[in-house]
Order: sequence, then structure tokens, then C-alpha cells
Amino acid sequence: MRNTTKTVASLIAALSLAGCSKEPDKTGAAASASASAQAAPKTTPSAVASAPPAPSASAAEPPHDCPKGSTGEGSFAKPCEAKGKERLMELAWTGKTDDKGPQFRLTNKAALTVLYGKITVYFYDKAGKQLEVQDTAATPPKAVPYRTCSGNMFGGVMKPAEKAVLTFSCVKKEHVPEGTAAIEAEMQTVGFADASEKKVDFYWRNNDLVPDARKKGGVK
Repeated sequence: MRNTTKTVASLIAALSLAGCSKEPDKTGAAASASASAQAAPKTTPSAVASAPPAPSASAAEPPHDCPKGSTGEGSFAKPCEAKGKERLMELAWTGKTDDKGPQFRLTNKAALTVLYGKITVYFYDKAGKQLEVQDTAATPPKAVPYRTCSGNMFGGVMKPAEKAVLTFSCVKKEHVPEGTAAIEAEMQTVGFADASEKKVDFYWRNNDLVPDARKKGGVK
């Protein structure tokens, strides 16, 4: 009889312990997940975000109101196309080149906020002759008529009529050819920011501004 009582008592105790061990585990897991969610830092833009991949050409593009003098879909592959001397951003070399590279004055002439840009930079000697520049990305490096690069290159956005003096990380002092006396640049493509100012809504481009052979002073 004692053995039976002892066995029953042991069984009840074991069941009680098993029932108690479940609830703390569930509560602990939930609390841990909540704490992790609260402790997780907010996502910040990375270096990759500054140069977003081109949207798929097959993706459906909503209609956009292209800037005056241009027509097109507005997508990356089919931007609003302009011709002739039409410019949405004006660039001028300040005459200074420091260890980081040449400095440029920029003015946003568009009626919209600009986030993305594709810049094309030309170099000239004292006589105004266009100089070739080394394309160091090629293997082996080769001579090309200008230096070009693109991305979210303005350290944020450029508001309508905003002016800035910038040095572009993709146009370094080492890219300036020997004998350069003048530097000129064109913003061939711009991407207009959406309401968040973190993403490009649509694109504009003028290929006429950037011929391979370009006289000093550019298209006028």
C-alpha cells in the first residue's frame, strides 16, 4: 500500500513539473523575439543603395510627365529623351583640382528634385584640343575620349534651382590627363526622386550632349 501511494504521489509530482516547465519556455521565447525586434537598428542606406541596379526593361512603367522638350516612357531603359542643347543640370569646373579630384559647380535647372545622375567629363589642353583619358576599368586599360560614371552621386538630392560644389568620387585626380588646362562636364542622364527622395521615380537623358569628339564649350 505504501508503495502504491508513493508511486501515485511521484506521478502527480512529475505531471506538475511537466506542466510548469511549458509556460516559462513559451513566455521566454516570445520575450526574446520581442526584445530582438526592438533592439534591431533601423536600416540605413548602404553603398549599394547609392548605385541601384537598372530596373528590368520588361517591368511595366507607369506614365510620367516628361520635362518640356523631351518625350518617352521615363524608365531606365527608355528614359524621357531630349535633343540638341537641352540641359537639366549645368556643370562648370571651378578651376581647382585637389587630391580628391576636380571640383565642379552644379545647378539643378529642372523643375523636379534630382537623385541620380550620369556625368561625362572632358579634358582639354591649352590650345583647346580634346585629350584622351585612360579607362582604368578596362583590361588592359585603354584610351577613351572622356570619363563617365553614374549613380546617386550628389550626397543626397538636388532640389530645383539648388546649387552645390562637388567632387565626384569616380572622377579622381589620377583620371586627369597630363597637360590638362580645362575640364568640362555634362550631366547626360538624370533620375528624378520619388516622394521619399530615396528612390528614382523616372529618368531623363540627352545623348546629343556627349559626342565622342566634342569641341571645348560643348553643344550650343
